[in-house]
Amino acid sequence: MERRDFLKMLTAGSVTSGLFPSYTLSRMGEDGHGTSDDRYNVLFIGADDLNDWIGCMGGYPGVKTPNIDRLASRGMLFQNAHCAAPRCGPSRTALLTGIQPSTSGVYANERRSEYLPDATTLPAHFRKNGYATFGGGKIFHGNTPGKNKRFNDEDAWDEYFYDHPMKTAPMPPDDKIPLNGLNLDGMFDWGGVDVPTETMGDARMVTWANSVLARDHDQPFFLGVGFFRPHLPWYVPREYFDRYPIDEITLPEVKEDDLEDVNIIAKEWASLSSDHARITDVPGKWKAAVQGYLACVSFVDDQVGRLLDALDESRYSDNTVVVLWGDHGWHLGEKLHWRKFALWEEATHNPLIITAPGIAEPGTRTNQPASLMDIYPTLIDLCGLENTAHDQDGMSLAPLLREPGKKRQRPALTTFGFMNHSLRNDRWRYIRYVDGSEELYDHQNDPLEWNNLAGQPEYKGQKEKMARWLPDINVPGSSFTKMSGDSRDRVMEWFREQKRIW
Repeated sequence: MERRDFLKMLTAGSVTSGLFPSYTLSRMGEDGHGTSDDRYNVLFIGADDLNDWIGCMGGYPGVKTPNIDRLASRGMLFQNAHCAAPRCGPSRTALLTGIQPSTSGVYANERRSEYLPDATTLPAHFRKNGYATFGGGKIFHGNTPGKNKRFNDEDAWDEYFYDHPMKTAPMPPDDKIPLNGLNLDGMFDWGGVDVPTETMGDARMVTWANSVLARDHDQPFFLGVGFFRPHLPWYVPREYFDRYPIDEITLPEVKEDDLEDVNIIAKEWASLSSDHARITDVPGKWKAAVQGYLACVSFVDDQVGRLLDALDESRYSDNTVVVLWGDHGWHLGEKLHWRKFALWEEATHNPLIITAPGIAEPGTRTNQPASLMDIYPTLIDLCGLENTAHDQDGMSLAPLLREPGKKRQRPALTTFGFMNHSLRNDRWRYIRYVDGSEELYDHQNDPLEWNNLAGQPEYKGQKEKMARWLPDINVPGSSFTKMSGDSRDRVMEWFREQKRIW
């Protein structure tokens, strides 16, 4: 059997249900389907641009995230989880359809419906299977049904929290922007704002979500809660900045010649907006930027705490699966790079926590590779639904939830643009770019990815082991069709065009 066919079988309901029959049978009715009384509810929590700088993942010393850490203590923390793409639109499209970018051709913030017109999104699948579906904030890339049909899926929701603008009002006065005084591109700004926390868009959205949890539901529900923070601009109430005194800020470790052993594409990505030089050339601004990001992380953590408290106080605390994820990572100077838009660890690595009463042992962790694309088939398994939506590229994580010691052979795949891929397993990261150039990093001995081993002959076998998991087919996206010239020139032209819209 071909590898791709075998992997598809693993995500099909007939195979996955056989992996844990006791659970499936105990939660199914006589007709083989779950009922409103025996199916889990789902609390689906996403945070935009949230990297591994949370307490339970140890990405930053001294970060204050007691509530996300509390959630991790209740279930399984996937310490080695990665996004399908280091950019909002393609990452969320992959997560919410289970179809990876190289299969769909969605590499940028493009219209999902034009590429995947027949794909059933995750909340829509739950809705078709008898769930009441509620959503608020940024779930899809483009948050408001009726106002942004380009990205959203109106068929997915019974109710949606509309009043949640992208910049999470209130904003500072125009004559005060930029607060950081740097005039960086777009929304790259940070600073404390003198407003009550409850007036922030993310806080208003949680107030609405908590009202959903307080209701009496006569059918199982899927509640999607999407936080904009810590997406730029980093504007949150000043009290969150005060939690991180500037003289206590620790800067990421960097190697000044870090990009000497990578190819022209990687160098172009790292220098697209010249963020690193523009921030680090001004004394004190690097620490101030780190402070701004941390402030937003703690702001989101407080809102997660409000959600968990409301769930605990509701009648649904014992029969609700909770999933918390970040849509990709974020660089704050590592590898001389800022933002996402790269295939290195800081850009692809994201939080993923799953709690499932009676399934996931509290406080468990795994270093096995996981992908955000695995969320779709995992929730189908946990909630006893048939996987009748469409073929998916993800694989259920339910076996790991049941047996944390299990091994996963398949690495996590991240794609950025046409035919640029990264693979990450429990030790190695392998990157191959469209021009054939490669990077290989040994995380056991080089967790900061400072030493590219791809050119050393003794690692040829390791590269080959990883490369066999690269996609068999890469579908061109709309951005690729606009390229001209030879391969390298096409890639550079495309990324220069992206610079204008990032």
